[in-house]
Amino acid sequence: MYLWIINLSFFLMGILPQSTTQLELHVTNSDSDQGLIRILVFDHPEGFPDNPKKAKLALSLPIENLKTETLISSLPPGKYAICAFHDEDENGKINKNLVGYPTESFGFSTNPKVVFSIPSFEKCLIEVEEGIKNKVTIELKK
Repeated sequence: MYLWIINLSFFLMGILPQSTTQLELHVTNSDSDQGLIRILVFDHPEGFPDNPKKAKLALSLPIENLKTETLISSLPPGKYAICAFHDEDENGKINKNLVGYPTESFGFSTNPKVVFSIPSFEKCLIEVEEGIKNKVTIELKK
């Protein structure tokens, strides 16, 4: 009985332990150290891969020695697809040519082979699990 009251008190005060996940994200193979690496994390296919308004999380990271890395601890456990691109001119979006192919380096969470079109959301899904440090490396391609 007393334990139940204590747990209810902690719940009402908002200090019950939250689920903890950590995603260590590395982005490699940038064209230069100019600009930023933009990261978009999606938990659903709508807006994937390049609509920041539909992303669960959007980050802009500096580049050093042609790479960047960050530790994300704000995601609940689940499945996510991540898109990264080198925003060399810092305009906030990925530049594309006349036929819609990116002119800035880009990559996805599972490093799928990209031939004629963007890989599907499902093909880029990774699982972020609770209680372990999940690690993802995205190799940018042009």
